[in-house]
Amino acid sequence: MFHCVYFWLKKDLSAADRATFESELDLVTKIPYLAAAWKGKPAAVTARPVCDQSFDWSLVVNFKTIEDHNFYQGDCKDHQRFVDACKTFWDKVIIYDMSPE
Repeated sequence: MFHCVYFWLKKDLSAADRATFESELDLVTKIPYLAAAWKGKPAAVTARPVCDQSFDWSLVVNFKTIEDHNFYQGDCKDHQRFVDACKTFWDKVIIYDMSPE
């Protein structure tokens, strides 16, 4: 299962707040039980009308099982730390979950 998260950060964030967000997001990608995780900014080389590049950061997490996803959403202290540390930094978050066929 893939968990794709898009963040629109507040425009008036300080450089320190942005650095905190980026370092906390980096820690999420290193949660040991995840199958894989990546973070990134919009890719400028794919600028086309069909590409939404309005977000500031994205996170893609690959879970081995739905149970891993449910743990991440409920009892994962690393995920909760990220949310608690960074929730005041964003204006908008959109999540797309996908199960590969």
